[in-house]
Amino acid sequence: MQIDLDPLFLARAQFAFTVSFHILFPAFTIGLASWLAVVEWRWLKTGDERFKEVYRMWVKIFAVTFGMGVVSGVVLSYQFGTNWSVFSDKVGNVLGPLLGYEVLTAFFLEASFLGIMLFGWGRVSPKMHFASTVIVAAGTLLSAFWILSANSWMQTPQGFRIGADGLFYPTNWIEIIFNPSFPYRLFHMVIAAYLTTAFVVGGVGGFYLLRQKFVPHARIMFGMAMIMAVFVAPLQLLVGDMHGLNTLEHQPAKVAAMEGLWDTQRGAPLKLFGWPDQEAEETKYALNIPKLSSLILTHSLDGEVKGLKDWPKEERPPTAVVFWSFRIMVGIGMAMILTGVFAAVLHWRKRLFETRWFQWWCVVLTPAGFIAVLAGWWVTEVGRQPWIVYEVMLTAESASPVGGLQVGLSLLAFIIIYLLVFGAGVYYIARLVQKGPGERTQDAYGTHGVDKPPIVTDLVAESGGEHV
Repeated sequence: MQIDLDPLFLARAQFAFTVSFHILFPAFTIGLASWLAVVEWRWLKTGDERFKEVYRMWVKIFAVTFGMGVVSGVVLSYQFGTNWSVFSDKVGNVLGPLLGYEVLTAFFLEASFLGIMLFGWGRVSPKMHFASTVIVAAGTLLSAFWILSANSWMQTPQGFRIGADGLFYPTNWIEIIFNPSFPYRLFHMVIAAYLTTAFVVGGVGGFYLLRQKFVPHARIMFGMAMIMAVFVAPLQLLVGDMHGLNTLEHQPAKVAAMEGLWDTQRGAPLKLFGWPDQEAEETKYALNIPKLSSLILTHSLDGEVKGLKDWPKEERPPTAVVFWSFRIMVGIGMAMILTGVFAAVLHWRKRLFETRWFQWWCVVLTPAGFIAVLAGWWVTEVGRQPWIVYEVMLTAESASPVGGLQVGLSLLAFIIIYLLVFGAGVYYIARLVQKGPGERTQDAYGTHGVDKPPIVTDLVAESGGEHV
């Protein structure tokens, strides 16, 4: 029996697997680097050794995560040549320089000063060490700038021409870099990275509080994470709304899939849940809230929202994936905002560090940021289909002329190797979390102080003056 393997589907599946795996690491390191800079600044300002010990613990986790992000990112660049050589050939003049700038600026900056972050204690001055941490944090943001500029150009392309040879040639680099969707994607992704880090740190702090281990350090972690939940989670809602309006302007088919709308209508309802049926062209079992979709998307109760039937069937994205991924992302965002509300109330009642159910809640939400980032990434990438460069170049026209068997075998190899290698990395991070920040150990940083007994004070004292 001969098995028919579709090379295009397998190439897309392979890239989806590897890029979904990869995006988890930058989503964490972008936020963690900035948080480490704040923690070290608090130590320099207050002299409180607990900040230094918290930094020492989390910088090791940052190093492991950064390494896994680099390794998984290299794989993606190879796939451009193996599975997507036609795409690379045609758009290389535009995307090649953007990706090259990311390596020449951001990655070199991060790699140059990461060694000082890891091994600089006692070898450079505290201010120089802090400067290195700030530079690495800036490098992660610069890396996000270039990568998201390249991805956003694929979503909203401009500033180029197509030559007689079929190749893309840049005509205006400012328009390419600062394309219409770029500012919204950049801010949305960076805030998502900060929230991802905050909920991981908060989850670890909540775990320590539940176990009554490393309590002084846990209160710092937990308190600082809740500050982010109080102020940054609602900000993400505002940025997400602006991003949605920009998507409605430039990629209305994606928005129609997100909303599960098939017919263009005024006063469109918001479908909380349902099952979009691509063949029947309807969203079955829908739970509707009248006019809310129009209100959100057009800021008018009677605003017009286009339905998927306005586009030919072959130009519609896979609706069910986009529809449900969007709801997962929004649902987690609402849970994060609710966490901030809980934290503010509990702090006002002076029960933030003693409320066990809330600590359990934060432990459960530890991976929430990663799930939301993945869901949002799927909305972005799957919602663009069938285009690889929106309304300019089809995904089906971009793949390499390779057989399905080769792509399928390499996909299987990636799954096995990733699970083994990165599984070991996650296991090591779990061991670092279990070890905690307060035990006396000798390492490249010097000697850690012993765990101090719990100190019962409020959030202001334990977070070094940071208020919720």
